[in-house]
Amino acid sequence: MRKIALALALAVGLMFSGCAAGPHQLRRSLDNFDQDLYVEMPLINGLLWFPIPAFPIAYYVAYIGDFFITDAYAFWIRDVWEGEGTGFDYYDTSSKKTMKSLMSDDGSFLQIHEGAGE
Repeated sequence: MRKIALALALAVGLMFSGCAAGPHQLRRSLDNFDQDLYVEMPLINGLLWFPIPAFPIAYYVAYIGDFFITDAYAFWIRDVWEGEGTGFDYYDTSSKKTMKSLMSDDGSFLQIHEGAGE
């Protein structure tokens, strides 16, 4: 009985491990919206983060949706069998100022670049 319980726990753990990985489509789509709102109206965006916690709640809901739906689908239906992960395409935001990713190679990730987005 103990071996069956251990095997079942291992199987469930393996099944859910793929749900934490994946393209995170809902969260990243919300991130696109969050970025656009920040570029257009930084004060409103800030208000939706702290006094009115709309974004933290939305990110939490998106995380749950990604875990049970989009990431699980991408991982178990496509990626595991094809041996290649699914990426997420961010759309471009037109902005007069930009910052680079922390993953950039040139070490300029803390600089604000003027006029880069237009």
